[in-house]
Amino acid sequence: MFQIRLEKPTAGVDFGIQQGSGSNYVTLQKQRSTGEDLVFDFVLNLKSQTGEFPIFVGAVAQGSPQERFVYIDIGTAAGQLGTIWSRRLKVPLKSITWEMLRQVQTDAQAVLEITVPGVGKDGGPTCGSVKGGESWKVKA
Repeated sequence: MFQIRLEKPTAGVDFGIQQGSGSNYVTLQKQRSTGEDLVFDFVLNLKSQTGEFPIFVGAVAQGSPQERFVYIDIGTAAGQLGTIWSRRLKVPLKSITWEMLRQVQTDAQAVLEITVPGVGKDGGPTCGSVKGGESWKVKA
């Protein structure tokens, strides 16, 4: 199980996980922010159990095998009408290690979680690629 926690995102804006790509996608787990944290839970599968780094597959996995990520659709990108916001947030999966996956497999309560700021430098919803100190961790 994977979990993205969006910290205090812009209130009144819809957010959700993108399934599909280009103009052929749907937004899953759509939630309208009240300014409190939003949490998105999802499942990814492994392409194989070998290799230098995990390669994830599944309905919400995006990008090349070496640069997999999950999109969070924002505002009109999430199907919201009447908003000025139309953005996507790219949450990379590359910091997830084999050791982290082993920990999650041995603890049925554990999830892989990343916490991402919900408001960007411009005061609107965070968008673009998650950068900086945010990384995936095992949450028991």
